[in-house]
Amino acid sequence: MSWTQRFINAFGFGQAEPSESRSQPLREAVSAQGNGEEGWRRLSGGLDSINERDLAPMAQDRMQKLAEYLWQSNLLANRLTELPLAYLLAEGVSLQCKDEEHQVLLNQFWADPINNWPLKLEGRVRALGLLGEQCYIANVRDGDGFVRLGYLDPRQIATVVNDPGNPEQPIGVVTKRDNRGRQYKYRVIVLGEDSELFSENTCRIRTEEFTDGECLLYQLNKFPNGSRGRSDLLGQMDWLDAYDEFLFNELDRIGYLRSFVWDVELKGADDTAVKAYEKTFVPPGPNSTFVHNDNVSLTAKSPTLQAADTSESARLLRNHVLGGSTMPEHWFGGGGDVNRAAATEMGEPTFKMYSMRQAFLKIMLEEIGRHVLLCHARTKGITPDWSDDAWQVTAVFPELLNRDITKFASAMQQLVSSVVQMIDAGLMTEETALKIVADVAQRFGQDFDAKTELEAARKEAAARKAKRDAEDVFTNLPADLAAARAEASGESHA
Repeated sequence: MSWTQRFINAFGFGQAEPSESRSQPLREAVSAQGNGEEGWRRLSGGLDSINERDLAPMAQDRMQKLAEYLWQSNLLANRLTELPLAYLLAEGVSLQCKDEEHQVLLNQFWADPINNWPLKLEGRVRALGLLGEQCYIANVRDGDGFVRLGYLDPRQIATVVNDPGNPEQPIGVVTKRDNRGRQYKYRVIVLGEDSELFSENTCRIRTEEFTDGECLLYQLNKFPNGSRGRSDLLGQMDWLDAYDEFLFNELDRIGYLRSFVWDVELKGADDTAVKAYEKTFVPPGPNSTFVHNDNVSLTAKSPTLQAADTSESARLLRNHVLGGSTMPEHWFGGGGDVNRAAATEMGEPTFKMYSMRQAFLKIMLEEIGRHVLLCHARTKGITPDWSDDAWQVTAVFPELLNRDITKFASAMQQLVSSVVQMIDAGLMTEETALKIVADVAQRFGQDFDAKTELEAARKEAAARKAKRDAEDVFTNLPADLAAARAEASGESHA
């Protein structure tokens, strides 16, 4: 029995389905959809059944519990979670704004002892991937609009309500009932005024039904009109469990291969003699002697299981899981036939996936930052202009990997030489040449506008030339001689 199954049995998962066997995968268990309304009438319509694009509530809860457990107990699941986290957040993240006053507000929010994003960001991003959702209750301080965020465990969410007129937009979160029977309904924060963003009916729902506060909701791996996020490990759960069970079975097989028995043969003895000898026989210990005559033979026998080498089977199963997570085999200790060049190329799809997740996190943190500025602006009666650079919030993440700039440096050298020759030959303008150079410069992390850069370069070159001419002793004449030459030049022009 695998550890995952022991965990399921210990905590009573699937008790409502006693006929469910251990081998039944999660994908089959979640196919039966129920209404899961828990006594609450859905506000987004008169549907009698749950949105078929979501998991059933029991399956959603089971998925989240299994994801947490696999992260803690399954080494492969842990690496699938922690490696992306290290690439995304290892060097830290910050919120930046060009406006100095707004930057001060963001810094205060980011480093606040309760918000404490430098400490809590790692755990929040990890939980986002494992549970597929993150929900933060926004508490706004009267007077200055300072924002502190509280955490709502995704496992406490009963349902997420979408806009009746736009099922892609969540408008409210309803929690499960706690041990005192209380249920909370939070309004999902959307930057802007409800009257400008939603229909009259949706505004009424948000105002009258979701009265317990506001929250920020972020979800992964869901359909546009779905209401619940899904774990990054959902597709691999059964295979992760199977891989763990495979390794446990291998431990059992290794134990069997190491065991042996003593085979005692008594020549010419009847049953009575054999039974009598069995009662007195003591197996010899290590470095001991066994004295016998020609009628007794003692042989140690080990099992012959006819078991083939299982390393390829383990590799096949492991790579099936790794491939589903777009992670190269050599990242998990399986080198195979991979050399350095091939390993570099194999990592590109993985980093593309990490870039997508980083883009999601960037949008999430920037939206949180804008909400911080919006709450402060409301206390002053200001309506933010999000197109203004002063209101733009940028989440700065570390580079996913250290760039190998040697090949780009070589390409830059050859490219500059080529475009200079084309300019000298009259085959290309300087602005177009600089645009081509800018394309390569982006690989170094430098992004600039060719036209603006060309104008600035010409001004700088003219300033340098003027400075050199001023310092050149061969062109700088004494004052009286320079004045005489200037006077002579004026008379000649006259």
